[in-house]
Order: sequence, then structure tokens, then C-alpha cells
Amino acid sequence: MNQAVAEFIEYLLQTKNYSSHTAAAYENDISDFLRFYENFNGAPPLPHDMSRADTICFRSFLADRQRRGLSHKSTARALSSLRGFYKFLAKKYDIKNDAIGLISSPKVPRKLSKAIEPVDVEHMQGAIHEIDANEPWIAARDWALVVLLFGCGLRISEALSLRNRDINGRPSILRITGKGNKERLVPVLPTVWTAIDKYLKLRPFGNAANDELFRSVRGLPMSARMAEKVIENLRNYLQLPDYVTPHALRHTFATALLAGGADLRSLQELLGHSSLSTTQLYTKVNMSEISNIYASAHPRAQE
Repeated sequence: MNQAVAEFIEYLLQTKNYSSHTAAAYENDISDFLRFYENFNGAPPLPHDMSRADTICFRSFLADRQRRGLSHKSTARALSSLRGFYKFLAKKYDIKNDAIGLISSPKVPRKLSKAIEPVDVEHMQGAIHEIDANEPWIAARDWALVVLLFGCGLRISEALSLRNRDINGRPSILRITGKGNKERLVPVLPTVWTAIDKYLKLRPFGNAANDELFRSVRGLPMSARMAEKVIENLRNYLQLPDYVTPHALRHTFATALLAGGADLRSLQELLGHSSLSTTQLYTKVNMSEISNIYASAHPRAQE
């Protein structure tokens, strides 16, 4: 069974171009099911045993995850991973299972992210200089990161994957590699370059063309957790709401463009969404804000 799982993960990485993070999530989900199936079936499953799992088995698996306190979102993802694995088994080993298609995924409500107030983003610059007063290059780095996320709408992983060669010559458009190794072009505002230029002048190391742009205090590539900690420190310093995260800066970028008249297709391209339905969530956010303004300001709203 381990061989089949390993081949499936290799298929996700090499053929489907999934990220290592996504492939690892698939592997964890499938391993979780195989551990459950071993207890359910009384023995470690062999590849041909996978065709024998019925609806009772799959529903018991979902119930087991619920007993363990796992969220509906996590379980829906696990079921999706399992379906993908079964499709692979059918194609590669001719092992088929119709029961998996009869199982409904747990309903997962789609939460609408909240945009950060523009004035709070502006206050972040002063807060960064206060927090990192003894390390000017760290302050410049953190502000460059904030401006890049807010000004270009990048995912934190996309910002941290940038290398010096990617920004050489201060291009007006950056070529970003996003989820699934999909490339997109993102315009860069002059204010973003101003922040990055200041950081580059002060940065004490990591100046080789192939080095990552953002570096840690020890000169290593900056990790996602380090970046999250930067925003977390700003949130605590400025006493901002819990929803202020690196992703919220990307969301604020999208909400601002939509409010400024950007069409959904253009916004989809800028954000690197594979599905327009994901981008359409921002219209709901915008309408929510409009409804709030209407309810508080329109003279007929109270009638």
C-alpha cells in the first residue's frame, strides 16, 4: 500500500504540479484513512482491499474524525484527497470503488475575509520603526514586506519566494509563480519599489542574484512563520483585530481594487485565482460594506 501512496504523491508533484505543501496534505489525509481502515478492517489494507470499502466504512471514517474534534473543513479536504487517490488507483491499478462517490462532503461555510482599514496599514510603518528601532535594516525589511503584500496582492509564500534576480532592474511588472506553479504578471507601484530599495540598501547580506529577497536576522531565507510574526507583532502593538494577518493585506488589496472599479476577470488574474468563484467572494464583501453604509446613512433605511 505504501508503494501506491508514494506513486500517487509523485503523480501530484510531477504531473499535476502541486506544491510540496499540498502533496504533503494529501499524504497525511490518505495515511489517516489507512490507519482508520486498518482498525475498521482488522488488518493493514492491501491495494485490492481498497475496492471493498463501502459507504458504512467511509461514513464511519467521517464520524471518527468528528469524534476526534477535527473541523468540517479539514474532513472535507480529507475526503477530497481520498477521492483523488481512488481515481489514481482506478487509472493505475484498475482498482475501482463506487461507494466513495456516494459520500457527501461536510458542509463548509465560506467565510468572508475582512479588509484592513487603510489608515491602519499606514500606521504600521510608524509601528515597525518603533518595534525595530535598534535594527534599521529589519524595520526596512518588514515595511517592504507589508507594502509588497498590500501593494501587489501577493500570497505570503509568493512574496517570500522572490529572489534578487526577480527584482533586478526594478521591473514595472513582476512575474509571480503561484499555486500549482502557475505564473501571472503583477504590476508594481512606485511606492513598493521605494520600500524595497531602502531595504536593499540596508540589508547586510543575501545580495547574490539567486538569494531570496527577504532574509532573517541570521541571514537565512525568511520563513512564513517569521512573516506571520511580523504582522502579529504589529497587530498587538497597534491593538488591531485578530483578522489582521498577512492574508488580510492581500485581501485589502483586492477589496480596494474592486471598490475602485476593477472587473472580476482582471482581479482574478492579479490574484492568481484558478476559479472565478473564489474571486467573486470579494463582491460579497463589497456589497456587505455598501449595505452597512446604507443602513447607517440612508434616510429611508430606518423606515
